[in-house]
Amino acid sequence: MKPDVGLQVRDLVRHFEGVRAVDGVSLDLEAGQCVALIGPNGAGKSTTFACIAGQQRPDAGQVRWRGRSLLDLSPAQRLGCGVARSFQVAQVFEALSVRANVQLALQARQQALSFSRPLSLWQPGRAQDLLEQADLSSWAAHQAAVLPYGARKRLELALVLAGEPSLLLLDEPAAGLAESERQSLMRWIRGLARTGLAVLYTEHNMDAVCGVADRVLVLIEGRVAAQGSFEEVAANPTVQSRYLGRATQIPADSDRGCRA
Repeated sequence: MKPDVGLQVRDLVRHFEGVRAVDGVSLDLEAGQCVALIGPNGAGKSTTFACIAGQQRPDAGQVRWRGRSLLDLSPAQRLGCGVARSFQVAQVFEALSVRANVQLALQARQQALSFSRPLSLWQPGRAQDLLEQADLSSWAAHQAAVLPYGARKRLELALVLAGEPSLLLLDEPAAGLAESERQSLMRWIRGLARTGLAVLYTEHNMDAVCGVADRVLVLIEGRVAAQGSFEEVAANPTVQSRYLGRATQIPADSDRGCRA
């Protein structure tokens, strides 16, 4: 494998009591790219994702980020290397205000957690910048527990960004969102990739893939069945018969032929 070329996953294997949940998955992801990992339920997406993020250890294969193996690193250590993830169900600090959530994440990034200095004084300018990116300025003083689910998903992404990652691993970022919320969130995610972040995400909503991902990988039975643009994988006979169906419609209301 070539060093310093981003994320490299090679021949990833993960078994569960004889079931090959992941069976030789390989993929590449460079800075500035947005790649979607899709497939039917049970295809191995979550297991692949967890092996890359560090929640599970593969039985075989390699996971490298910028030439460094991640296999022996905990999720916290991976974060120190710039690798951060979100979860399908948004994880936030419900007892804190929205602004305090972001300030706590910023404080943790600096490994400067303190009970002597008020959290409200920690990097207020940077916290405000992240709240504005997430379109959460009007919610800043509210307790996170009262946020609508779409706002909660945006807050979680703001917390991830507070860690200043270079590789974003997003587990079904659009899950549970209404169509307008999905479009707004995915525009933000696509924009983050355009700033130079590497983004890998799993997804079931095709309007969160089409027009967003630069490249799409389809997993079926633990293997990469197809990869390419959304249009290319949607036209693949195996993908049509095993996952998307032959009646899949590609929206035509964006500059890439898909809805963003």
